[in-house]
Amino acid sequence: MQKKKHILETDRLFLREWNIKDSENLYQLNLNPNVVKFTGDKAFENNSEAEKFLVNYEDYKINGYGRWAVINKSNGEFVGWCGLKYVEKLNETDIGFRFFEKHWNKGFATESAKACIKYGFEKLNLETIVGRVMAKNFASIKVLEKLGLKYEREFNFDEHKGLIYRIKNNQTFT
Repeated sequence: MQKKKHILETDRLFLREWNIKDSENLYQLNLNPNVVKFTGDKAFENNSEAEKFLVNYEDYKINGYGRWAVINKSNGEFVGWCGLKYVEKLNETDIGFRFFEKHWNKGFATESAKACIKYGFEKLNLETIVGRVMAKNFASIKVLEKLGLKYEREFNFDEHKGLIYRIKNNQTFT
């Protein structure tokens, strides 16, 4: 049986599972302090560390979904990642995204996250999807609100003020 190449497709993007060839892109993505500023993550030490992360990434096997590589359909370029992540200790699935800075303000986060939320509700039958964001990450808050997620409450995000947004399966999102 041939494995499906793309999980999702939007007007401008393909979303697919990560593979070992994505290690250099993930390494470079996390090197930019502006990209990881509001994530709580640190840069990989080197490409080998990014490779190790990918080899050990088991969300697809365990949950049937995870974060996906986002590829620009027009030129095949890896522009970032977006996807759903099940957080077992909270029994919740969150939406997350991260893009190379040169691709900010092009609508890729909104476009890919919208497709992921739709997939989560229609294909995975999820009841709710949350977005966790640092309170100072105004760009990501704007994306979550565009998608129809509603502010729920504050939380401690790695010693920073964090916000939780939520959308339920029966809500309309844009």
